[in-house]
Amino acid sequence: MEKMPKWADVVLIPVISLLLAGILSGLVILAIGEDPIKALWIMFDGAFGSKYNWGYTLYYATNFIFTGLAVAVAFHARMFNIGGEGQAALGGLGVALVCIFIPWPHWSLAILGAIVGSALFGAAWALIPAYLQAKRGSHIVITTIMFNFIASALLNYLLIGALKPIGMMEPATGKFPAATHLPSFHEMLAPLGISFSKGAPANISFLIAIAACVFVWALIWKTRLGYQIRQFGESESAARYAGTSPTKIILVSMTLSGALAGMMALNNVMGEAERLVMNATEGAGFIGIAVALMGRSHPVGVFLAAILFGALYQGGAILSQDTNIPVQLVLVIQALVIMLTGALDNMVRAPLEKMFLAFRRAPKPAPKPTPAE
Repeated sequence: MEKMPKWADVVLIPVISLLLAGILSGLVILAIGEDPIKALWIMFDGAFGSKYNWGYTLYYATNFIFTGLAVAVAFHARMFNIGGEGQAALGGLGVALVCIFIPWPHWSLAILGAIVGSALFGAAWALIPAYLQAKRGSHIVITTIMFNFIASALLNYLLIGALKPIGMMEPATGKFPAATHLPSFHEMLAPLGISFSKGAPANISFLIAIAACVFVWALIWKTRLGYQIRQFGESESAARYAGTSPTKIILVSMTLSGALAGMMALNNVMGEAERLVMNATEGAGFIGIAVALMGRSHPVGVFLAAILFGALYQGGAILSQDTNIPVQLVLVIQALVIMLTGALDNMVRAPLEKMFLAFRRAPKPAPKPTPAE
């Protein structure tokens, strides 16, 4: 028997966690002499107050959708993939190689190649820790963390060497060819007579991220493989008894996870920067962990949580620009949201579970006797 209704787990716990994070953030802002209500409004307006702000919110959200889905797929197999940062970075390498060395006639073909390149490179980078876990017993958390550093070192080596154009000082590739440039929201919506901010970085990869949500939902809940992944995550012994190979599930689920993380590069490398630079992921691989936790590893929840964290990123940037609140405090606010929705989830969950169990156990009033006629 479930300890609480599904709606309480999916909706009530995240809402309460957000309210607690908002209250604590307000107290911190108040302690430095600023108005917390005004700060909250500036953050909200900075994230949603204009089409330009919306463009940045959706740009960040696109990154978090990919990395959140990557973590969610691994979660369903009860594996903690902390290597999204490195897998997304290697996905960027795959995108760069596809865009630079293949002469694409049009972006519609280039993006198909970039999807394959980013997914393959991200999957390959996740496959190595997966193999070590399945065959050698190496803990997936340790190996994926270490592979983040290896990925960073590998990219640094390539960007100051083989991939850096002659005469260029910055550790980065040259600009991708014009034929590979992805259409922004402004370019997509203009033919429909809908105006959107020209300078906003949101692009067509947001729609690919939504398609990835649908793909993960169909895979996990509508296929035999998805059932086996969930079965393995719930009970490895039961999965073995049912004939499911743990090695297969570990390798497949981590490969899919890495592929999704790698596809983040469609947005930040191909869509926004239009070249590969160092630290292009900007921590999105780690934010994906909080997004998956808050979204309960469900694609719909991941999508909504990604929008929230996109708003926190964009709104926080505007808050630090328009007030005396330092950018470090904005990071504290973001950290409080992550902490309460992730690490301290049980602080909210445990009391709610007790409350719902108490309601179920409460004795029902005895029916009143019917008066004799």
